[in-house]
Amino acid sequence: MKITVVKESRMAEKRVAITPQVAAQLCKQGFEVFIEHNAGYDSNFSDEAYINAGCKIMSKQEALATCDILAKVNAPSTDEINSLKEGAACISYLYAPLNPDLVQQLTAKKLSAFSMDAIPRISRAQNMDALSSQSNLSGYKAVILGANHMGKIFPLLMTAAGTITPSRVLIYGAGVAGLQAIATAKRLGAIVEVSDVRPETKEQVESLGGKFIEVKSDEVAKIEGGYAKEVSADYLQKQKEAVNKSLFMADLVITTALVMGKKAPVLITEEQVKQMKLGSVIVDMAVEQGGNCELSELDKAVYKHGVCIVGQSNLPSTLPQNASELYAKNIQNLLNHLATKEGFKWEMDEEITKGTLITHQGTILKS
Repeated sequence: MKITVVKESRMAEKRVAITPQVAAQLCKQGFEVFIEHNAGYDSNFSDEAYINAGCKIMSKQEALATCDILAKVNAPSTDEINSLKEGAACISYLYAPLNPDLVQQLTAKKLSAFSMDAIPRISRAQNMDALSSQSNLSGYKAVILGANHMGKIFPLLMTAAGTITPSRVLIYGAGVAGLQAIATAKRLGAIVEVSDVRPETKEQVESLGGKFIEVKSDEVAKIEGGYAKEVSADYLQKQKEAVNKSLFMADLVITTALVMGKKAPVLITEEQVKQMKLGSVIVDMAVEQGGNCELSELDKAVYKHGVCIVGQSNLPSTLPQNASELYAKNIQNLLNHLATKEGFKWEMDEEITKGTLITHQGTILKS
């Protein structure tokens, strides 16, 4: 089977779907791997490294036209879809519920499209879970980004000139990104507090040294696909009241709250921002889905009411080498599960196949 990797076309995307190390392993398994010229350059992987791994460097059009599988980070463009032969497969992020037009294009070309954001949250699929591997890096980078915009250091520092008190960090959400943010902020010496709609995350938060802010409510958030489903306006109001004291004392606030397939919930209003400390920083990790802060702006750091609000999208791409290494392993593990060098197994009722396969032979299987 022939696998093609092309340079990502999304603006400011620096990741690549398959690294030379993973490509070498796939080649040893009997796959042929075609790489577009400079596809891995922004991730610090040279064409020479791919050639040494056993890959062939080709033009984009040639690589697309001859491949059986297109491996990407982001969803294929219309031109890329049209360049693939009928019946080829694509493995990438798709976010099918949010992109019905894309699903229709894949169906019209009779492509088999596997979505990396639809990996089931089950134990045997953990090594394929790209959402988790990339969120882990995002949580780390959010803290570093926040530190860069802060006017003070994280740790307690005792000097002859006086004592510097540790920074206070508030994190909304204790998913993969939130837990990594906790660990990173604690390693830097901060006092960390955490709010999450799922009370069962308290133990994880405390195991990392964070303080869990409890919201007194009879409502329990339901989980779907690893994400919390929407909670009521009443619950969000109770959360707001419970968190306000910590919010107004925080030097850095990181928000990670997402609802699959819907706009991110607003957790910090303009009125709350007005009451925050002068010079404090908010890093809104949900900015691509509308933002957890009412004042966030996509891909901008803005100053409102004396607070710096950072709306950096696609945080994994700011760590392209590590992000590509992890994503490539996720792709490899999924591919090894789905296929051999001879072709796909097409075990249509198998849980991972059923969960990730969005379109197949002109039919929409999931939307």
